[in-house]
Amino acid sequence: MTYPNIPQYFAIDGNVEDIRPFGDGHINDTCHAVLTNPSGKRQDIVLQKMNTKIFKNPKQLMDNVIRVTDHLRHKIVQRGGNPARETLEMIPCRDGAWYYQDVDGECWRCYYMIDGTMSYEKVENPTVFYHSGRAFGQFMADLSDFPAETLFEVIPDFHNTAKRFRDLQEAIEEDLAGRGGSVPEEIQFAQKRKHIAGYMTEKMQAGELPTRVTHNDTKINNILMDPDSGEGVCIIDLDTVMPGSCVYDFGDSIRFGASSALEDEKDLSKVYMDLDLFEAYTEGYLRAVGDQLTPEEISNLSMGAIVITFETGIRFLADYLQGDTYFKISRPEHNLDRCRTQFKLVQDMEEKYETMQAIVEKHRPR
Repeated sequence: MTYPNIPQYFAIDGNVEDIRPFGDGHINDTCHAVLTNPSGKRQDIVLQKMNTKIFKNPKQLMDNVIRVTDHLRHKIVQRGGNPARETLEMIPCRDGAWYYQDVDGECWRCYYMIDGTMSYEKVENPTVFYHSGRAFGQFMADLSDFPAETLFEVIPDFHNTAKRFRDLQEAIEEDLAGRGGSVPEEIQFAQKRKHIAGYMTEKMQAGELPTRVTHNDTKINNILMDPDSGEGVCIIDLDTVMPGSCVYDFGDSIRFGASSALEDEKDLSKVYMDLDLFEAYTEGYLRAVGDQLTPEEISNLSMGAIVITFETGIRFLADYLQGDTYFKISRPEHNLDRCRTQFKLVQDMEEKYETMQAIVEKHRPR
């Protein structure tokens, strides 16, 4: 991959000393660049090529990011925090735009790297996950007064689980990659749980669950953590910030972080939802979000974990059946392995649902 000349296009001075791939995100291409300005000071920045096959409206996406980070910056200042450290700071292009489009039509953006932080690919202990819950709970609380309906819907129906199920049915019928015959158990598992697909969407359409500003990718690796205190510092990867329901955000954290194994674990005997981790996150999240959630939202947090895990599983399965056109893969059955871990988690959560509900009630704000 080639990168545009950063000082030429973005409003940052300095010579590029080093530039290399960074992170392992599924969607965008990211690199870490080190610049030295004329006075010799080092500046670390992140440069990303946005995946416009998925994010088809980069201007609206960046408008969302700028508006949300501006709002967060204001809230952070109000409580005496450090906005340069606690939310992303985008670097505009020299012409004032928030992204640069190169001669090939590729769209690039740039932001300052936040020093002295780390991220986890997997939750290592309940304390780490507690602080993860606090970070995402604070994010939700800070944005509770933001008019969610004014944000652009970056990916329409992103967490419309009922539509995701219909997409899976279409993928099964078309079987574009000729793989349907090799996954009958996975297809049967999904079809037996069709009722799960409409659970949250029906509540949202009925107004029982309010529309909020949601992150929509609340994995622990989207939090920068302080290695000394262990506390969450900054929520990153804001591409999918848009209107949604907090129960999906909560559930996605549980799906990814409370799992005993990585998202693509092949040995399903290692995969289950850890109740201690579930409780740690729930306690941290509800302490931070305080009284900003409605009773109905709190009562549906556990079900949110089941629904989003099921949704993620059927998305991986549909992509596998379509020939791996959405998620990046590193091996031929990567998406199938991902699907199987999600389905194993769904089954385990179903068995632990009553215990999960008791934990939520234990930590419900009084």
